[in-house]
Amino acid sequence: MNLDEFTESRQATWQALSDLLDYSQRSLTRLNTAEVRRLGSLYRAVTSDLALAQRDFPQSRVTRYLNQLVGRAHAFIYRDEPFAIRRLRRFISHDYPSLFRESLPYFLIAFTLFMVPAILAGLAVWINPDAAYLLLPTSISEQLVPLVEGGELWIDISPEQSPAVASFIARNNIQVTFLAFAGGMLAGLLTIYAMVFNGLLIGGLMGLTTHYGLGGELANFVIGHGVVELTVIFMAGGAGLMIGWAIINPGLKRRGDAIIEAAGKAVLLIVGCVPLLLVAGMIEGFISDSALPWPGKWAVGLLSGVLLYGYLLFSGRSDQDEPAEDDPFTMLLDPSTPGSG
Repeated sequence: MNLDEFTESRQATWQALSDLLDYSQRSLTRLNTAEVRRLGSLYRAVTSDLALAQRDFPQSRVTRYLNQLVGRAHAFIYRDEPFAIRRLRRFISHDYPSLFRESLPYFLIAFTLFMVPAILAGLAVWINPDAAYLLLPTSISEQLVPLVEGGELWIDISPEQSPAVASFIARNNIQVTFLAFAGGMLAGLLTIYAMVFNGLLIGGLMGLTTHYGLGGELANFVIGHGVVELTVIFMAGGAGLMIGWAIINPGLKRRGDAIIEAAGKAVLLIVGCVPLLLVAGMIEGFISDSALPWPGKWAVGLLSGVLLYGYLLFSGRSDQDEPAEDDPFTMLLDPSTPGSG
C-alpha cells in the first residue's frame, strides 16, 4: 500500500476522530455512552495508523498530521485525570460498599468466630477471674490481673509504669487485622485462629474487669472507637476467609483463578480498612481518651456505627445498576468493549 492508498482508505476515520474532539473539546462528560465508546475506538484505530505511518512513511506530512491528532486525543482523554477521579469516586460510593455486601457471609462468619468465644470467655472469667491466666500470655497476665484486682485499668496508668501491658494492648488489634487477612493463604486456618484468639482475649478482659466492677469504665473507654475498630477486624477476617474458601472450594473455576479472584477482592476490602483504622485512631485519641462524659462517648460510638453500617449496607444501591466495567469512562480505552472495534 502506497501513501495515497493509505490516506484514502483511512482518512474518514481520522476526520471522525477530529470531528468528535471538536464536538466535545471542553469536557469528556459532554459525550454520551455511545460517543465515548466511539472515541475509544477511533483513538485506538488512529494510534495504530500512526504506528504504521511512522514505519512506512516516516517523513510524510500524513505522519506528522497523525502524530498531532493522536497527541491531541491523548491530551484530551487524560486531561485533569477525569478517568482516575471518576473511578475513585465510584469505588468509594458504589464499588466498595457493594463489595462489602458481596462478602457479607464471610464477614458474618468472622463475627461469629469472634463473638462466640468472646461471650464464653467473658462469662468464664466473670465467674472465675483466675481463668484470665489461661487466656492471656503469662508476661501480660502477671501484670494485668493484679492491676485490675487493685481497682485500676491499664488505661489509667502511664505506659512507662507497665510497658508490656501498654504495648500489648496497643498493637494487638493491628496484629489481629493483619493475621486475619494474611491467614487466608493457609486455607483460612490462621484467620480462624486469629478471630477465635482475639475473641477469647477481648471477652476475657471484659469478664475480668466486670468481675472487679471496672467493666463499665472499660466499656465507656472503648465504645467510641471500638465499633469501627472491631468492624475492621471482622472485615479483615472475612477477607481472609474468602481467600481460604477459594483455596478449599474453587467451584467450577481452576483453583489458581479462584484464588486470584478472591485475593483481588480481599485486597480491595483491606484497602478500604485503612481509612477506617485512621478514623478509629482519631476517635480513640480525641474522644475515648478524653474527659468527655460517658453519654457523649456512647453517642459517638452509636453515631459512628450508624454512619459506617449505613454506608456499607446501603450506599450505591440507588446508583445505576450496571456494573463498574460498564462505566463509559472505563470503556473508553478498553479494546474488549462492545462497539469498540
